[in-house]
Amino acid sequence: MSSLKELQDLIHEKYGIEASALDPEASMREKGFDSLALVEFVFAIEDHFGISMPDDDPNIDTLAQLAAVVDKVRAKQTA
Repeated sequence: MSSLKELQDLIHEKYGIEASALDPEASMREKGFDSLALVEFVFAIEDHFGISMPDDDPNIDTLAQLAAVVDKVRAKQTA
């Protein structure tokens, strides 16, 4: 269960960035996401998926890394 596609759709919905322009392995900061935008996006993720993201990994920089954390949190919820 990968949340990558849903995250890309959420970015498109919130920021108007096309999924095709989002390389999952590229730095989100290079796409214009500053610290505040990333925090706001994490809140949007929590609302969208109904989860609480952990605060213990501030080094998440790519969409693929973010999707992996979302997947791990969602897997724990369903276990």
